[in-house]
Amino acid sequence: MTGSGPLMRPAEPVTWPEGREMAAAFTFDVDAESVALVADPSSASRMSVMTHQAYGPLTGVPRLLRMLDRVGVRSTFFVPGYTAVRHPGIVRDIVAAGHEIAHHGWLHEPLAGVGPEEEAAILDRGLATLEDVAGVRPVGYRAPMWELTWASPGLLADRGFLYDSSLMDADRPYELPAGEGRSLVEIPIHWGLDDWEQYCFVPGLSESTPIETPAKATESWRAEYDAMREDGGCFVLTGHPFLSGRPGRAAALERLIRDIVADRHTWVASLGEIATHVRSLRLPPRSVTRPDPAEWSAG
Repeated sequence: MTGSGPLMRPAEPVTWPEGREMAAAFTFDVDAESVALVADPSSASRMSVMTHQAYGPLTGVPRLLRMLDRVGVRSTFFVPGYTAVRHPGIVRDIVAAGHEIAHHGWLHEPLAGVGPEEEAAILDRGLATLEDVAGVRPVGYRAPMWELTWASPGLLADRGFLYDSSLMDADRPYELPAGEGRSLVEIPIHWGLDDWEQYCFVPGLSESTPIETPAKATESWRAEYDAMREDGGCFVLTGHPFLSGRPGRAAALERLIRDIVADRHTWVASLGEIATHVRSLRLPPRSVTRPDPAEWSAG
């Protein structure tokens, strides 16, 4: 996927189970303390910041598990390895509740500028930890900060991953080339369907946006959902338990999920279930090429 290559083309249409017109998934990144520690290791000395992040596994995840049980939805929880080490009980609770555990780095490390060897070491450390703590080997991956590298697909394929959910160039899943005739199912996401931009305020770490009301957040997400059916898309909402696990936000999220579950046009599933379905369709891999400096350099 490096250098010049064939022109990128739109993702192939996807036929959904039972004649449904689109798919929807509700996913959660259990970043907990890791996202603060990797941004600034001195955050460990800030007790209030650590409790803000620990709210996710201590209070947010249990509330979200109860909510998902009420609405009858199977979700995907992306877990950094360090979260599993620090909060093993809640990770096991997620598995026991029937949800999918997926890989989200070791300490939520952004991969921009990271070489393949270091990236492989991060993948392996997180994978081994999740297998040990959760008792399952993840088949799904989401890069911390959604920062995939051009080496990531091959590294994930080497480790037997079925899918990734980090890229932003389509509204429906596709087969992402991973070298040597292999591919990953790519299940796209985008910033507008993430609760971080709506809710996250942590002085010294994330304070560039106002804290929105749950009504405004869910209004935005609902608009994306309503429009996506026309393209046969896959609506993937990303939440963080330390944000969307708060009472008013969780209640608004539950109302949104109930409405989508009730929509007979939509298949609601975990990302693992969606990836397994897409793989069964045997879609042709879709070229995703790295821009070549020669294409824009003068001379």
